[in-house]
This record gives sequence, structure tokens and C-alpha cells, in this order.
Amino acid sequence: MKIFLTIGLSAIIAMGAHAKVNKTKTEMNDNNPFFTAYTTPFKVPPFDKIRIEHYKPAFIRGMEEHKKEIEAIVRNQATPDFENTIAALDRCGELLRNVRIVFSGQNSANTTDEMQNLNREMSPLMSKHYDDINLNRELFNKVKYVYEHQNNMNINKEQKKLLEETYKGFIRSGANLPEEKQRRLRELNTQISLLQLTFGRNMLKETNDFQLIIDRKEDLSGLPQSLVNVAADEAKAAGKEGQWIFTLHNPSVMPFLQFSDKRELREKIFNGYIERGNNNNDADNKEVVKQLVNFRLEKAKLMGYEDYAAFVLEERMAKNEKNVYELLDNVWAPALAKAKEEAADLQAMMKKEGIEGELKGWDWRYYNEKVKKEKYDIDENEVRPYFKLENVLEGLFYVVNKLYNITFTEIKDIPKPHEDAVAFECNDADGTHRGVLYMDFFPRPSKRGGAWCGAYRSQTYQDGKRIGPVVTIVCNFTKPSAGQPALLSIDEAETMFHEFGHALHNLFKDVRYHGVSGVPRDFVELPSQVMEHWVLEPEVLKVYAKHYQTGEIIPESLVKKIENSSKYGQGFATAEYLQASFLDMDYHVLKESPSSFDILKFESESMNRRGALSQIPPRYRTTYFNHTMGGGYTAGYYSYMWSEVLDADAFEAFKETGNIFDKKTAEKFRDFILVPGSIDDAMDMYKNFRGKAPGIEPLLKNRGLK
Repeated sequence: MKIFLTIGLSAIIAMGAHAKVNKTKTEMNDNNPFFTAYTTPFKVPPFDKIRIEHYKPAFIRGMEEHKKEIEAIVRNQATPDFENTIAALDRCGELLRNVRIVFSGQNSANTTDEMQNLNREMSPLMSKHYDDINLNRELFNKVKYVYEHQNNMNINKEQKKLLEETYKGFIRSGANLPEEKQRRLRELNTQISLLQLTFGRNMLKETNDFQLIIDRKEDLSGLPQSLVNVAADEAKAAGKEGQWIFTLHNPSVMPFLQFSDKRELREKIFNGYIERGNNNNDADNKEVVKQLVNFRLEKAKLMGYEDYAAFVLEERMAKNEKNVYELLDNVWAPALAKAKEEAADLQAMMKKEGIEGELKGWDWRYYNEKVKKEKYDIDENEVRPYFKLENVLEGLFYVVNKLYNITFTEIKDIPKPHEDAVAFECNDADGTHRGVLYMDFFPRPSKRGGAWCGAYRSQTYQDGKRIGPVVTIVCNFTKPSAGQPALLSIDEAETMFHEFGHALHNLFKDVRYHGVSGVPRDFVELPSQVMEHWVLEPEVLKVYAKHYQTGEIIPESLVKKIENSSKYGQGFATAEYLQASFLDMDYHVLKESPSSFDILKFESESMNRRGALSQIPPRYRTTYFNHTMGGGYTAGYYSYMWSEVLDADAFEAFKETGNIFDKKTAEKFRDFILVPGSIDDAMDMYKNFRGKAPGIEPLLKNRGLK
């Protein structure tokens, strides 16, 4: 394998060198949008001009330029100081940064086989490139010199933080390891990167390949007409007009499980969903997971840690695995108790309807919907007509304007990352430009599942002037069908507000260095999750929840039903989330590689020792748990719960004023949470906002677990 990767790397370098003498390649490079300054509105990437063939030359040239910039820092004979070493290191690699951020965004939201193949081709090359920087002994010695002599340098708070993060980054990347261990670290980094890409590719394939095709109208019993219409559109697009196709994308599979009266069909699509990556085919992820877990463990031990979680958590608010498990365990007990109460309700409803036997996983959402209707006289299909996508967006803009005095104006004439996307300019009340926001709402085969917020340019400074970010929100919401707009579920409306919180974090950020732009993984969900609290506030619902046909404001009686029923089902929702969080941690606190690593057995044992209900699988089972196995939230899926402790307490700060739009509280949240990046310690930022450390009580109350 090592020989294969070396040959692949040499071939790529040779191809990059050959491009200099090949006329066709030269001409293509002359027209490469990455090689000239963007002339688009707000200098967004020229998506309309970028082609697949532009990425590889840009990656190669970007790495070449980055390498030369690093060499210039190393060759500089002046005494190392903040400006010629730390700031110079932070600035360099602009071309590579530009192509990476565009490619990454497009590969997630609009991928093709060519892009995925290029990603695999570039992955070992990129891994080597960054290892060459992080393991450059001469460069590290310069960084170390500045770090050790910082007290003699006139640097401000932000510069001091950048210096600390830069020095720590080299240490955590293996700069202090002996040469033989550095060689092995390089191999591990390459292998881990490739395996994470393989996992994500397999998951996308498994999700896209499954179809539940229905050809009898009676098998649509119970399904809302809007879902049926979308399924008919899917079938027509697939050349099966007159039939209905349901998929494993959330806007299709979840309402099917909620409303289909056909138990055998619910079972079929449920099993299709939970067995992704576990079908013993060319997209099976079990072996990928085994290798990933083992390689991560080996890397952690190489770096001097007892397990991979210890290596990761050192940089998080949680600090260690004991604190993570303590939080999860404290919420697990009341969540499991609540889930058992709900299971009893659902089992009783099944019996009432004459269904014998035990409640199953494919029954849960269906009977939960029935119990909610019986207990609270509410039906999601009664609510959806008031949640037209455009109206929810209007309500979202209303909330952030009331809180922060910012506006969003649609931009028509601007390149977009996909034709389905819409673009907005964000401005402060005084007209100051904050950034550009793209929003891309609906599923397609080229888009990975879920919802996320990313950026096509991070906020930065140029010639002393703040340059606003280019932010993107990508979702997989219920599509509009013929003659009907996109009508969202409450969950989808909350997702829109959630991702918008991430966008605000990007838009308000004001830092001068890339290296202090990010925040710890278990803090990053605070700005997003706190936004969810406004979705169902009666004052907000009256603004945006209008019937898509009549324009009628949502009735007070229905608002009351939503409020009364909002806590029902939290046992299930909390349990499935916690089970995934436990699973993620359990894989990464392993201190020795199991002699026989049966992934499915490991997962089962993790659930059984906590008494998990068989009807509630983890929100993400191992073989499609992209948050952890694809990277990003590795040993960090607990972060949503950790951040929820913060966000529940933060919203209390607004409620305590008697005004959920209190300007003073919003200003403090903006100044202390959204603006500073990681210049301050995460807990210090929270205490600066709240005046105290958060407690767990608001979280339990918010989830109806107390």
C-alpha cells in the first residue's frame, strides 16, 4: 500500500511539472479562475467559470506556492519574531486555501464521481504537504524561539493567542517526535484521510442506491399528499411515471415512517435506513471502521496519549473523557426513563388498534404520531401548511433583525454554488457589509445528507480592512411538489434556525488571523442551538406562521397545541442522540486494539450495557456515522449536548429580562460569543456573556426531562 501511494504521489507531481511544457495545459491554466483575483460581486468564487479540470492544477500550484512561502520564512536570516514567523505563517498558502475551501464545499453539496476520484487522488498529496510543514524542524525551531521569547515582544492579546495556537499545533502534529515516529505518523495521517473519504463515499452511495418503489395506490395509505406528490415526481424523473419512489433522504424516509399505514413497508424502508454501510457489498463500511479506529489509536499512542479521545479532548472545553461521560450519564438516566414511558404509550396504542406483538423500531414514529394526536389533538400535517419555507425564512430574518439590527437583501446577479441556491447580502443597521450568505434547501443525489453551514471564504483582513465572509447553508428539506410550495416540518424549521446560528457566527466574527478564527468543537454548536429557541415562541410564530393558501396567521389554539406537545417524544430524541454519543466515545476510548474486532458486536454491547431500548437505534449507527468516522466530530459527537447546556442557559438570560429580544442581552451575546473567534478561552467567553458558568438544569427543563 505504501508503494502504491508513493507511485501515485510521484505521478501527480510529474503531471504537475509536465503541465508547464504542455501547451494545452498551459492554455487551460491561463484561464483557470483560481489563478487570478476574483472580479465577481463581493469577490465570491466564480462558480459559473470553475470546472472540474481547474481544481487539480490549482491544488498543485497552490502547494508549490505554499512550499515556497514556507521556505522563505525558514531562509529568513533575521531573528525570528511574531511578524516574520507567526504572522507570515498564518498569511501564507492563500491560493491553496482558496481552492480547498471551494472544492470542499462543492464536493459536499454538488459532488460527482470525478470530484470524488480527484479527492482520493489529492488526499495523500495534501496529507504529505501539510506533514512536510508541520514536521519541518527548522520552521518549528523558529516558532519555538518566538514562543519562548514572547515576553520580550510587544504583542497584543490576539497575537499572543495565535502564537500559542501555532506552537501547540506543531507539537500536536508531531514536531517533537523522533524521525522514525514522524515517518510512521505520516503514514497514519495518509491512511486515516483516505479511509475517512472512503467512509463518506460509501455512505452517500448507500443512501442514493436505496429506493422503495410503490406501484399500488392503496400502499400509499396514511401518507400526506405532499409526500405522495414528491414521490411521484421522483418516479417520473427516474422513468417510472405512474409509480412512487421513496428514498433514504430524510424528507422522504422520516415522514414515511411517521405516516405510512403499511407496517411491512415501514419495516422495509426502516431496515434500508439503519443498514446503510452494512450490506456486505462494495460500499460496506465495517472494515473501513475497523481500520480507522485502529489507526487513530495508533496515532494517539505515537503522540503519547493513552487513547484517541484523550488526544482530541485536550483541545476541547470538556478537557477529558471523564467529563464527557459524566454529562452523558447525567442526561441518560432521565432520558431512558422518559423513553420507557413513551414506549409504554406506543405499545398501548398498538394494542388499542389490534396490533399484536412487540413494538418495533419501524413502529415508533408512526405510533408516536398517533399518541401525540390523541393526547394533544395535534397532527403534523395540520401544522405544515403554516410553515411554508419562504415564510419561515421571513420569520428568521425578523428574529435576527430584532436581535442584532442586521438585514438580508437577496442578490440576483451573482455566481452561485448551484442553480438551486439563493444569495443574500448581510448588512449592519448602518449599512456596513458583513458578508454574503448562500442558502441551498433541497436534496439531490449529488448532495450529502443532513444540513450544515460552511464557508467559501472565511472572514479576514486585507490592508487593514475587514473582508466579509462568503457563507453557505446547505439543507435537505422537503421539496415543493406540483402546485404546492415547500412546506416544512417543525423539525426542518428548527434546522433552518440552527444552521442560521452558525451563519451568524461566521458573519459576525471579527479576527485578524486565520489561526484564531475557529472555536472548540464543543463550543461551536452554542450559536446554532440557541437560535432554535426562537422558532416556536408565540411572538415569532405570529410573524411567519401563515397558511400558504389563505395567509391566515396560525391560530392561537394551534400554537397552544404545539406548545403543549413540544416536550412529547423527547425521551426518544434524547436517547437516540445519547446512544450515538456513547458509541462515538466508546470507539475512541479504546486503549488497546481488540484482537477480534466485530463492529456490530461492539455496537450492540455499547447499547446493551446502558440498557438502551431495542426499538431505538442510535441516531447514527456505526456504518453510517459520518460525523465521527468521516471526521469532524471524532470523539466529539457529545458536543451537541455539551453546547446544549450552554444554549439552554443562554436563552434563560433572554427570558430573565422578560423580553426574548432584549437588545442588551443580544449585544452581549454578539460581542462575547459571536465576534471573538478563539481569542478568548471558550468558557471565559461564556462567563463574559452570562456572568457565571452554566448549569444542567435549564437543559433538562428544556427537554422536558425534569
